Amino acid sequence: SRIEDPHVRFPKTGEVTINSDGSLLLKKVTKGCAGIYTIAVEKQDSKTLIGYGKISVYRHVRKPTLRASNTTVTEDKDAVVLTCNSNELTIQWLFNGKELQPTERMKLSQDRRSLTIDPVKREDAGNYQCEASNPISSVASVALELDVKLE
Repeated sequence: SRIEDPHVRFPKTGEVTINSDGSLLLKKVTKGCAGIYTIAVEKQDSKTLIGYGKISVYRHVRKPTLRASNTTVTEDKDAVVLTCNSNELTIQWLFNGKELQPTERMKLSQDRRSLTIDPVKREDAGNYQCEASNPISSVASVALELDVKLE
């Protein structure tokens, strides 16, 4: 088999090496390296095999920020909206350091960036966090304490 490089167009970022065994080595990978790569192998019997591979490039997740419409609320009277600010697609909610188990009074927005508790109950008092993740890393926000007062 032979390796040819007839005007191969690779991203201008990163370093690309085509090895004699046909493998491709990308160094200093950036977002510009993401995409679908194609390899064509010409066999001795004049048949050509074609393969495809997709490369996705991820950054380490930045710590999300969490804010609340109010951190001191009255039981059975008030509602609270917690909002997670993150650019990541995957958001998980934590309550007192464990995965949040939503109740019928809790509603998550479709993108999971907002959690509404209406009405707030005493058992909702505690520390809330949102955790942003992608396939290579995850980071939780600083804990936000919700204080629930009795009426």
